[in-house]
Amino acid sequence: MGPHPAVAAIRLAVRRVLHDILTDHSRHPEAVTAAAARAAVTAAGPACEPRLRERPPSPLVLVACSGGADSMALASALAFEARKLGIRAGGITVDHGLQPGSDLRADEVALRLRELGLHPVESIAVTVGRDGGPEAAARDARYAALDAAAERHGATAVLLGHTRDDQAETVLLGLARGSGIRSLSGMAAVSGAGGRYRRPFLHLDRQTARKACMVQALPVWDDPHNADPAYTRSRLRHEGLPALEKALGKGVVEALARTAQLSRDDADALDTWASQAEASVRDAAGLLECAKLYALPPAVRRRILRRAAIEAGAPAGSLFARHIEEVDRLITGWRGQGAINLPGKVVAQRQGGRLVIRQG
Repeated sequence: MGPHPAVAAIRLAVRRVLHDILTDHSRHPEAVTAAAARAAVTAAGPACEPRLRERPPSPLVLVACSGGADSMALASALAFEARKLGIRAGGITVDHGLQPGSDLRADEVALRLRELGLHPVESIAVTVGRDGGPEAAARDARYAALDAAAERHGATAVLLGHTRDDQAETVLLGLARGSGIRSLSGMAAVSGAGGRYRRPFLHLDRQTARKACMVQALPVWDDPHNADPAYTRSRLRHEGLPALEKALGKGVVEALARTAQLSRDDADALDTWASQAEASVRDAAGLLECAKLYALPPAVRRRILRRAAIEAGAPAGSLFARHIEEVDRLITGWRGQGAINLPGKVVAQRQGGRLVIRQG
């Protein structure tokens, strides 16, 4: 008898991602960094160093695990599939320090990861700032820790346990912000520098992951923050989405996940168009020509403006649609208005038919 359907589903999702990683690894062996080689030598011991220097080590894949059902299911599937494919597999848990006893809980998660056979396993304590609100600050601290761990261990990829339900919530949050099609595209299956972050579960629902943990007798921890109405995502999860399903019927989560993929495809196409068009709207000195910008479709033009603002020093996370719309009016609604102040002390102004975006 084969594994439970929920276990089979999570293992298949992880297997597909690991096959992709192996394919990339075989096509680009030079991508195995010196850090990865050093990490393999350290793990194997000095006696194995000559052999390891002769051939690159197998790729190391880490799983980011909070101890919740989604990430524990992911960790168990990685441990199972990595052994079959000859991939090294480790785990990272991040202690945000936001609750009493969080350090002890992180140690427990690390122990569970080791019991699954993962190595290396590391528990990392971070300090969460205040920029952008508590949820954004925690996310920034977590990804910084994961990036550092991946570099330290020479990991090829880091697996994240985001599910289809998380994707639906992300799409709704983007819709509420009114940030455009890129926000509606949700989370990418592959993201980060060099495609470091992989999300195998974006097509699986949260209940599948929880069921997989239950039938494997994997202990899970339910973060009380996930049920705290003080957090926007928690309110959306426990109040907003159920209300939508009550009003519109079942299938809202699946529809939102499909919207994310369709939006991502459209956004990627528009980004490519904007990249190709940008050179044609700059003069010999590299300044943006307003007349040529005006001739472009708004979606393409605004992408060029956003990229120019970021290159001038505007923080991407603080640059909203309303900022770009104000700059766009220097092109489409020119009435002699003054300069536009943007985040990061960047200023955009129209001078002699050119759009100048620079540090103020």
